[in-house]
Order: sequence, then structure tokens, then C-alpha cells
Amino acid sequence: MCFFFLLSCLYPGQGAAAEEISIESLTETEAAAEEENEDEVVLTVGDGSIPEPYELHAYSALLYDAEAGRVLYEKNGYEVLPMASTTKILTLLVILENSEPDEIVTVSKNAAMQPDVQLNMNTGEQYYVKDLCYSLMLESHNDTAVALAEHVGGSVEGFAAMMNAKAKALGAYSGNFVTPNGLDAEGHGINAADLAKIAAYAVKQEEFIEITNTASYSFTELTKGRGFTVSNKNRFLTMMEGAIGVKTGFTGKAGYCFVGAVKRDDRLLVSVVLASGWPPNKNYKWSDTGKLMDYGIKGFEKKPLLMDKSRLPELPELPVIKGQKESVALCYGEKEIEELLETKLLLSGEEQISFVPELTKSSLLAPVEQGTEVGRLLVKVGKDCIKTIPIQTAEAVVPVDYRFYFSRALRDFFSGAAIKRLLFPQE
Repeated sequence: MCFFFLLSCLYPGQGAAAEEISIESLTETEAAAEEENEDEVVLTVGDGSIPEPYELHAYSALLYDAEAGRVLYEKNGYEVLPMASTTKILTLLVILENSEPDEIVTVSKNAAMQPDVQLNMNTGEQYYVKDLCYSLMLESHNDTAVALAEHVGGSVEGFAAMMNAKAKALGAYSGNFVTPNGLDAEGHGINAADLAKIAAYAVKQEEFIEITNTASYSFTELTKGRGFTVSNKNRFLTMMEGAIGVKTGFTGKAGYCFVGAVKRDDRLLVSVVLASGWPPNKNYKWSDTGKLMDYGIKGFEKKPLLMDKSRLPELPELPVIKGQKESVALCYGEKEIEELLETKLLLSGEEQISFVPELTKSSLLAPVEQGTEVGRLLVKVGKDCIKTIPIQTAEAVVPVDYRFYFSRALRDFFSGAAIKRLLFPQE
């Protein structure tokens, strides 16, 4: 005990006084860590020579990088609105993922009674699921949508529940789907940003693209052999190089709507326009979409997020309580940094990339393991955080013990440091 008392006098920062510091008191200081770590590195890319789209007719418009999941431009893009037959993008996704192409659909009276646009089905007729998928997307038949919904979901309401579940799974939380065909209904709506998320997923599905990019398709009803040919009404497919979809829409409440997609060598863009005019202005949606896509193609370049590691902010050391080292070095997650070096993003000339370290710990209590996460690096484009990188301890720190104290006491004794501490404790 006398020996321990002597050591505590020599090393008050690591002796008995340190016993009073609890884990609880450490966590109380962590809230201040973010305020103490405001280091930020900012990089500017491009030349900013391409202006944003202007004079759009659409009340709501949005351009989306479908590969990075990032909004490149928006005008009222987060306001929930009716979306007419662009609804059928999600309808087709749910059908493809919950049925087989050769399943037989029997037409109900409810389906046959749907308003125009129609395939003009009759109650009791039968069709293959695959055939009706082309009717649904090429000519936007409302009776087809209900027939498929009832087949897959058991009822329109059951299918709507499936649609809403799929929308949530894709991160489209603003969406509320009531009908499978997009006809005006109370509460049926979504914002452009979430509609873009659904479309971005859809255009990456091979079967979806095969259907929506078909010019024309012929099929027959199974009981009486009535023949049908449906033709693609999406003019956008021939308006722009790389156009791959996806769906038009119109109702009296929604106005003209369109979701488009363009695939080029280095980018996959999705555009959304909602309430882009009412009759007779049905071409507004095409001009609006053209402006959005032109901006996405000419106004952005694919740039690396990080050229080399030297551009990252330097990290401080964290104090260690009761450790054989007074502090521990920090580093960024190696795997995540390598991924960041390989990541490229569509960036406009006016956008800035910034790296902002945020520490969640102000100190650590030994023992400390190597790789302990103590914060994260925010990778931002403008104000939006697009990626996070863990900040972790670069080494381990073992706790103090009697052997550590004894070894240090011997070293200090022979160096004269111990005598100095006893004679001049305040120095």
C-alpha cells in the first residue's frame, strides 16, 4: 500500500485520482465532440458553364442520377402530387416480382368496367400475365391494370398494399398508392423525388426494360382467340439518343406527367415532370423532359470524389484514460477509403466536394482495441452527405498496471524525474 501511495503521488494523472473518472462521466462529454471537430476540406470541380433548366412548364420537375441515387435538379420535387399513369411503373414491378409470365388472368366485372384507356376486355376472358404486361405499359390500358392487380393481389386493395410495401422498400416513403392504374383517387400521390427512385430501380431490371422498350406486341385472348396488337405510345424513345423509357400519364387532376430515362456510357439519368400542363398542351412534357436531360448530359461530368489520400483532413489524437499511452492515433477506415478513391460521381461546375470529420468520442477508457470506431468522415456534395467513412483507432492501448508503474518509477528515479516530482509537485 505504501508503494502504491508513493506511485500515486508521483503520477497523479494515472493513479488514484483517475479512479474517480467513470464511464458515465466520459459519455457526458461526448456531445461536445462534434463542436470540437469542425475541420473541413473543400474541393471545387468543373467550370460551372451550364445553367440549370429554365422556363419549365411542369409544376414539379426533377432530374436524378440513377446510379448514385442523387437528385441533380428539382423544382417542387418534394411536394406530393397525383402522378396519373406513371403509377404503372410500380404496378409492373410488383407484377413481375410476384407472378410468372404464363399464369392465366381471368377478367372480373370490375376490371372490364374500368374507364378509358382500355384494352376493351370482357368479363370472363382469360389472358397470360406476360401479354397483359405489354398492354399495361405500351398503351396504358386501365382495365388491364385492374385485371393484373386482382390476379396478383387478390383485390385492388390487396395489390395497393403490395405496391405501398414495395415503394417503402425502395425508399419512396412519400408514395401512397390506391389504384394500380393511376386514375384519380383520394390520397393517391407521390413526390417527384420518390417517383424517380422507383423508376431508377425499374430501369435496371432487364424484364422491365424489355417490355417498355418494345415498339409493338401482338397476342390473343385464350378462350375465344380475339387478337390484339398494342403499340408503344412513348415518343421519348425516339426523341433522344440513349432514351430507354419509361412512362407517360394524364388525368384531369394530375395533368400531363412523364417519367423518362436516358442511358449513356457514363451515366444513367431519370427525369420526372408532374403537372406539365393540361390540354391542349400535351407536348409540354416532352420539352420539359428534353431540357432536364440536356442539363443532365451537358451540365455534369463524372469526377472522382477523392484524387488521393493527402486531401483528407488530418485527424487529432484522442486522450486515453488509465492507459499506458496518454493518447491514441486515429485513422480512416482503409477499405472505405480505397472504395472512395475508386468512386466517381456526376458533378456540375458549381458543386463542391467537402470532407468533414465528426468525432463521437472526446476520450477513451483503456483498454482500447485497434479499430475502435470513434466517429465518421462525412463526404458531402454541397450540403448533401453522400457517403460516410468510419474514423477508428489506429492502434491498441493497454491499461496501466503495477508493472507499468514500477517500470516507470525505476526509469524516473534513475533519471531524477521522481525526485523532482516529490520536491516540486506543482511544476
